[in-house]
Amino acid sequence: MPDDKTFIHLRLHSAYSLAEGAVQIKDLAKHCIGNKMPAVAITDTNNMFGALDASLNLPPTGIQPIIGVSLAIRHQKDGDNLHQKAPEPGFVVLLAQSQAGYENLMVLVSKAHLDSDASEVPQIGIADLAGHTGDVICLTGGVKGPVGKYLQDGEDEKAEDCLKYLNSIFPGRLYMELARHSVALEDALEPTFIDLAYKYDIPLVATNQVFFPKRKMYEAHDALLCIAGGNYVDQSDRRKETPEHYFKSTAEMVELFKDIPEAIDNTIVIAQRCAFKVPTIDPILPNFTIDESMGEAESLKKVATEGLEYRLSRHVFDGENDQELGIPYYERLEYELGIINKMGFPGYFLIVADFIQWSKDHDIPVGPGRGSGAGSVVAWALKITDLDPLKFGLLFERFLNPERVSMPDFDIDFCQDKRELVIKYVQDKYGHDQVAQIITFGKLQARAVVRDVGRVLQMPYMQVDRLSKLIPSNPANPMTLSEAIESEKKLREEISNEPNTARLIEIALQLEGLFRHASTHAAGVVIGDRPLDQLVPLYRDPRSDMPVTQYNMKYVEQAGLVKFDFLGLKTLTVLKKAVEYIAKRNIEVDIENVPLDDKASFDLMCSGNTVGIFQLESSGMQSVLMNLKPDMFEDIIAVVALYRPGPMDNIPRYISCKHGEEEPDYLHPLLEEILTETYGVIIYQEQVMQIAQILADYTLGDADLLRRAMGKKIASEMDKQRARFQEGADAKGVDSKQAAGIFDQVAKFAGYGFNKSHAAAYALVSYHTAFLKANYTVEFMAAIMTLDLTNTDKLHIFKQELVNLKIPVLPPDINKSLVEFSAEVIEGENDEDAVGGTLSDGQMRGVRYGLAGLKNVGVAAMESLVEERDKNGPFKDLADFCNRVDTRQINKRALENLIKAGAFDSINPNRAQLHSAVEMMLREMSLATQERNSNQVSLFGDQVEEQSIILAEVNDWDLIERLKCEQEAVGFYLSAHPLDAYTSVLARQKVVPSTEIEERAAGKGGFIRLAGTIQGIRRMKSKRGNPYAFLSLSDSSGGFEVTLFKEILEAQDEILVSGNSVLISAEVKRGDDGSLRTTAQGLETIDSVAMRTGTGLDVYLKDASNLDAIKEILANHKNGRGRVTFKMNVRHDDFPECDVDVELRERYKISPSIRNAVASLKGVIEAKEI
Repeated sequence: MPDDKTFIHLRLHSAYSLAEGAVQIKDLAKHCIGNKMPAVAITDTNNMFGALDASLNLPPTGIQPIIGVSLAIRHQKDGDNLHQKAPEPGFVVLLAQSQAGYENLMVLVSKAHLDSDASEVPQIGIADLAGHTGDVICLTGGVKGPVGKYLQDGEDEKAEDCLKYLNSIFPGRLYMELARHSVALEDALEPTFIDLAYKYDIPLVATNQVFFPKRKMYEAHDALLCIAGGNYVDQSDRRKETPEHYFKSTAEMVELFKDIPEAIDNTIVIAQRCAFKVPTIDPILPNFTIDESMGEAESLKKVATEGLEYRLSRHVFDGENDQELGIPYYERLEYELGIINKMGFPGYFLIVADFIQWSKDHDIPVGPGRGSGAGSVVAWALKITDLDPLKFGLLFERFLNPERVSMPDFDIDFCQDKRELVIKYVQDKYGHDQVAQIITFGKLQARAVVRDVGRVLQMPYMQVDRLSKLIPSNPANPMTLSEAIESEKKLREEISNEPNTARLIEIALQLEGLFRHASTHAAGVVIGDRPLDQLVPLYRDPRSDMPVTQYNMKYVEQAGLVKFDFLGLKTLTVLKKAVEYIAKRNIEVDIENVPLDDKASFDLMCSGNTVGIFQLESSGMQSVLMNLKPDMFEDIIAVVALYRPGPMDNIPRYISCKHGEEEPDYLHPLLEEILTETYGVIIYQEQVMQIAQILADYTLGDADLLRRAMGKKIASEMDKQRARFQEGADAKGVDSKQAAGIFDQVAKFAGYGFNKSHAAAYALVSYHTAFLKANYTVEFMAAIMTLDLTNTDKLHIFKQELVNLKIPVLPPDINKSLVEFSAEVIEGENDEDAVGGTLSDGQMRGVRYGLAGLKNVGVAAMESLVEERDKNGPFKDLADFCNRVDTRQINKRALENLIKAGAFDSINPNRAQLHSAVEMMLREMSLATQERNSNQVSLFGDQVEEQSIILAEVNDWDLIERLKCEQEAVGFYLSAHPLDAYTSVLARQKVVPSTEIEERAAGKGGFIRLAGTIQGIRRMKSKRGNPYAFLSLSDSSGGFEVTLFKEILEAQDEILVSGNSVLISAEVKRGDDGSLRTTAQGLETIDSVAMRTGTGLDVYLKDASNLDAIKEILANHKNGRGRVTFKMNVRHDDFPECDVDVELRERYKISPSIRNAVASLKGVIEAKEI
C-alpha cells in the first residue's frame, strides 16, 4: 500500500448524468489537480456518454480517467407481481480495467437501454452480468446497491446471497463500497457491510458520490434535481441529496475514513488496476461490392465508368465531338478513383450510391447535392450528385484532399416525408444492430435555465416570463446569462431590487450550460461492419425504435464509426407535390432536366417575387435580386454564396461589374480566367485554391491546405504559407510586391469564402422552385402551402403572396376542399393574364384551402370527412352532414372551427346561426352514428332515417366579429380584412395601399399614410443600446413592414399588439443599397382616428323595437363630432308612404365598432358610416 495518503474519487457523476450531475468534464482536471488526485472515475448514471470525452481530454492534463458506469440492477422482491409497482433498482459501480472490460461495459449499458421497458429506468437483471464481467471491477453500490437494498428490506439472507453471487462473477474484482454522507441509513448499515466483507474476504473501498463540485453549489444542484423530476424545491416528497455530495478533498476523505484507512488506500489500488482509456479507432465500414468476384475498388471503377457514360450521353455529348468532349471527364474520373482507392474509401462511395439509387428507384426525391461532394465526377457518375462538376468548375480536392486524409462526408437531402424509408432500407440491408442514429445533448441555456429555475422556486409565471424575455434571443449565437446581465440594464435593476430574482439568477448562473436531456441528431446515421455495441455504447431514444450511439457527433467518428447524413429537405417534398399537382393537367415535368435558361424563371427572380423560393425568399434577398437582375444560372450560385455576413459587402461591386458600371479587378492577368465568372470578386473557396495553383504553382491539395490556414488565421502557419506562396509566384515570374499584395487580398476573402460546390447544388434547388413558381404558379403555391399545413405564420405569408399574384384564394368548403391545399379550376373564368403561370392553359385556377390547414381540426378527422364525401357525394344540407359524419372523428372544437372558417358557407352562409347550433349538431351526429353502428334501419329501407334540423333565428356576425372568428379558426383573415370595415376612415385620411409603397419610394421618396393590422413585432437594439423594432402589418392588398425607432416605440408600446389596426404616418425611401425603407413618424389606433374624424352615422330602421338599446350604445360615445340620423319609411292615412329623417341633437364619436353594434340589433335594417 502507498505510504502517502492519496484518495481517488471512484463514484462521480459528470454533467453527462443528465440533469443530475453538475461536474463538467472540462473542469474535472482542475478539481483533480487542485486536490492532488492523479486519477478520477467517470461513473454516470446508466450511461457512458462521457467515456471518450474524458479519455481524450483528461490525459493531456496529467489526469488518468477511469472509465465506468453506475448501472441499475433490477431489484427482485418476494411476491413481485404485475399489479405491484416495480421496486426501484439498485446500483452497482462497474469500472473497466482494459479494452476487454470496456467492451463488456458497452454490452451491459447497451442492454440496459435497448432491452428495458420504456416505462422503467434503463436496467438489467443481476444475472445479465454473467459473461460480461471479465476485466471489470465492481463496487457493491453502498446502501443503494442491490445488497444494501435487501438489507434495508430486512432480507439479510437475500443480501448475503446477492453478495456471494457478485463475488463469484467478479472474482478478486469485487469491492465493498462504504460511503459517509451524514445519512442515518449509511451509519446503520455500515457495520453489516464490514462484517460481510470480512466474512467473504472482500476488500473495502471508500467513496463519496459526487454530484457537484463545491459544497456551496448544493442549493443549485437541489434545484437541478427538481428541474429533472418536475418538482418544486419546497416539496418534501421528492428526491434529495445531501450537502456532502460534492468533490471532497483528499484531506477530507482521509479524515472521514481515518478509522478504516484501507478503504482510502484501495481507491489507489483500483485506479492502478484500471489504467485504461478509450482508444480512438480509424473509420470502419462494412464491405460493399457489386460482385463477389471483385473487390471494392474494382466495383467502384465499374459502376462509376458505366455511370459516367450515361451522364455524358445525356448531358455532354453532341454527336459530333463525343470523344474530344469526353476526354477531360475520363481523365478526371481516373484521377479521382486513384485518390479514393489510395485513401481507402471506395466502399463509402458505393454505400452512399446504393441507398441513393434505391431512393430514386422508389420515387423518393433526392437533392442534387450538398457540401463539397458536388465537386466529384465519381459522385456525379454514381448519381450521388446531379451537377456536372467540370461544367461549373467544381474541385474534387475541396471534397477529398490527397494531402490530408480525412473521411469523405456526403450530406444527402431527401424528401422529408420519406426520409425514414431510406433509413429503414439501410437498417434492413446492413442489419438493425449495425445501424444507429447519433445522440445530441440539450443544454440549459440562458432563457431556459431562468424559466426552469423560476418554476421550481414557484415564482409567478408572469415575473419569470418577463425576466426570461429580458435576455436577448439569438438562436444562431445564444447569449449567456452573464452577458445578458452585463448588457441589459433592466435585468440588472430586477436583480438589484428583487431578492427572489437575485436568488433565481444566482442559481441559474450555476446551472447554465449543464446538459438537460438527450435526443437524436436530426440527420446523422452511423453504419458499422459489426454489431455497434462492440464499438460504442448504445442508447434508446424513447421516441424511436432505432438504437442511438451514446457518443455525440464530436466523438462517434473517433470511436470508429462512419457518419452518413440523411437530411430531410422540405423543398424536395414541395417540388414532388407540385409535379404531382401539375400531372393532374396531363403534363409531366421532369424537374431534374428542366432547362437552366428558362426566361420566365429569371424574370420571376428579377421581379423579386421570390416568396417560397428556396434560399431566395427573404426581403433582403429579394432586394438584391431586383438590383442584380440575374440572367444565368451562375448568378444564382453567386448570390447564394454572397448573401451572408461578410461576403454581403461585395454584392454592390458584383452587381456594378455585372452591369458594366464598374471595371472588374482581376488582380493579375493570369487570374482573369478564374475571376471572369464573378466579375473579379473572389466569392468561392475554390477560387482561392485555383489562384494559389495558377499564381504560385500549388497543387490543388496544397491549395486546400492554404485555404484552411487562411480561414483559421494562425499566424505561424500563415507565415509559412506566405513564404511558400511568394516562392511559387517568383518561379512563375510574378512581381514579388504584387504577389504579396495578392496573398493579403486572397487571405482576406478566404476567411469567408463560400464552398462553390454547396452553393451550386443549392442554387439548383432554388432554380427548380423558381421554375415551378414561374411556370405553374397555382400548383406550386398549393404544394408549398400543403407542406406547411400546420404552420399558420407561413400559410399567412403564402396567402398574402397569392393575393399579390392575383390568384384566387378559395375558402375552405366541406363540399370542395381536400384534406390538403389543391389547385382548382374556376368554371367560367379565363386566365387571360397568365396569373396561373407562364405555361397557363388559359383556364383560371385558384388555390382551394385545405381542411387540415384549419386549427384544431385534425388531419385524420378531415381525411374521414373527405372520404365520406367522395364515397357518397357532396353534403346536401346540414341534416345530411349530421347524418353521415362520425362524431368519433369530428369533435366539438373541430366543428366550431369549420364553421368559423366558413367551411359550411356553401350549405348555410349564416355562421352565427350554425355556431349557436353546434351542440344540437353534435347530438344529431351522435344519434346517427349510434344508429349506424347498431345496424338499425328505418322502415323505408336500409338507410339511417334523416332527421330534419330546425335552426333558431340568429343574426349573422358582422364583419369584425366574422373576421375575429375566422382568425381564431384559420390563424389569419381569409375572406376579408379588418380594414374593410374602415373604408370611409381610410378615404378621409388619404391612406395609401401597401402596393403603392414601392412607387412612392421612387426618387427621393416621401411621406405617406399607411393603415394596417399588426401581425407581429421584432424588437432589436442598436449598437448604442437604443431600442428599435420592425413592425409587420397587413392591409387588404398584402403585407408590409415598418421600422419604429425609440421615440415612437416607447410612446406607443401599449398598442403594438398583434391584431390591432393602426394608422401610420411614414417616410418611404430607398437605401444606399437599393432596399426599401419605411420608417414610422407617427402611429395611432385606427379606432381613435375614426372616433376623432367620423362625420356621422345613418341608421335605417325597420321598427322602433330597439331604440333603447341604440340609446345605450350611443350614451357611451358622446362628445364627438359625428351626427346620428335615424331613417324610417312611415305610412300615414294622409301620406300613403313617406321617408322620415330624424337627426339627434348631440354629437358622437363614430367608429366602425359603434356602427357594427347598432347594425346587429333587431329592427335595424342597416347602419352606414358617412
